[in-house]
Amino acid sequence: MASPKVYNFLSPSNSKKKLLRKKPNTLWMAVGLTAVAIASAAGGALLAVSLASTPLLQSRLHPNDAKVFDQGDISTGVNFRLPALTRPVTILVLGMKVLSSDVNNPPPEAANLGYHSLVNSFDGLSDTMLMLRFDPTTYKLVVLSIPRDTRTWIEGLGTTKLNEANAYGGPALAATSVTNLLGDVPIDRYVRINVQGVEKLVDALGGVTVYVPQDMKYTDESQHLYIDLKQGEQHLDGKKALDFLRFRYDRLGDIGRVQRQQMLMRALVEQTLSPATLTRIPQILTVIQENVDTNLSVEELVALVGFAAQTERANLQMLMLPGDFSESGDYEASYWLPNQARIDGLIARYFRPELAVEAGTTVHTDSEAGTEIETEVESGAGMENLGYAAGDRTVEIAIQDSTGDATTAQDVRSQLEQQGYRNLFVDEPWNEPLSVTRIIAQRGDIDSAKALQAILGVGEVLVQGSGNIRSDITIQLGTDWVQHQAGSLNSSASNPASR
Repeated sequence: MASPKVYNFLSPSNSKKKLLRKKPNTLWMAVGLTAVAIASAAGGALLAVSLASTPLLQSRLHPNDAKVFDQGDISTGVNFRLPALTRPVTILVLGMKVLSSDVNNPPPEAANLGYHSLVNSFDGLSDTMLMLRFDPTTYKLVVLSIPRDTRTWIEGLGTTKLNEANAYGGPALAATSVTNLLGDVPIDRYVRINVQGVEKLVDALGGVTVYVPQDMKYTDESQHLYIDLKQGEQHLDGKKALDFLRFRYDRLGDIGRVQRQQMLMRALVEQTLSPATLTRIPQILTVIQENVDTNLSVEELVALVGFAAQTERANLQMLMLPGDFSESGDYEASYWLPNQARIDGLIARYFRPELAVEAGTTVHTDSEAGTEIETEVESGAGMENLGYAAGDRTVEIAIQDSTGDATTAQDVRSQLEQQGYRNLFVDEPWNEPLSVTRIIAQRGDIDSAKALQAILGVGEVLVQGSGNIRSDITIQLGTDWVQHQAGSLNSSASNPASR
């Protein structure tokens, strides 16, 4: 198979020049890694035997850059056994979108089209950033979405948007910048996935069924980008899935896009666990080889395959970097401003649990000044909660109804107020009709979410960043709540002693 052409980003030898900022209208690609892993799980042993020594790198790291990821072995597999993870592993995933106007020498087929077409490249601004932690000790797969506009310190550039790190210094600088932002989280490996692969990957998986939360319509003639999706549950092919991921023209902008990325990722993970997927393994492997640059070995990739294939729904936990939108006029550009206190708690629980059991001092890099600051950590901090006691009545709760009954959300609010909760608000209805209530730990506070589940008596708890961004927890009410209430009323009516 011929190696894909890779084109250099503009001015690669003079990266300190001001980087061109194109209209950010694209895509999250990291779903590919997890979806591919799950889809090819049953074929993992065969893959390990036939490709065990095949490198996946499409770029060459300088020895000093390679040391950034030198965290030791992560898997083992001998005597034709399926490789398995030997310890928790953290991987940085960068989704890349590069246009023909972003490169010095676009391919002939893109040079004279009259619009900015996509080209196969791993250089330039990273359009999507994810941190994945595969933990065989807890059987959990944690995904942290990091908005591309996150304001932070990048060595050689100063304080700027995090997505510029890859363009200036490749995956090593991107990893170093993310590590500093997240309190020195070590990163074991990286994956860069270009935009061309997403359409092919979803098609190779047979498409994906997802609920489109709103009508999505957008046209950009300069890129020949035409998005036209209708609200409702749909089975999306590769092109439509790409449109779903690229759309960002609503009130939340890129943050709304990150939330939809997580929605599609969960759908892909759950739907690709089927026997039919096995017949698509050859196409899936072709997509990996043509559209991925990674320092994972194939053995390590197969180990991730085996782990992801066994991850249960509740153990796929998806978070968003805590922060806030910058105010208009405060900065020269729009930013996602990281909340360092919340980041420290989230990282301690989900990425560095060793911080949660030992008192001491943690050190992280100040995102504004690029200097190291110390933070005292009390024993147990970050493990049991993220600044809240389990069932803490001070958590901010958004209530969304999906049943079509306008009184349902108000009824839940009244019930929770009787239990002592005060920071409650009824949010706009959730458009997708749900049979099972979702209690979404928007900021990772799973203990308080479970306390709410116990009070309501229904629902499932999910760690996911798709709730109301102003809330700690979002309750999306399903028909199980209505049925539960009806059952409680009937039981009370038939039992005079209960009145």
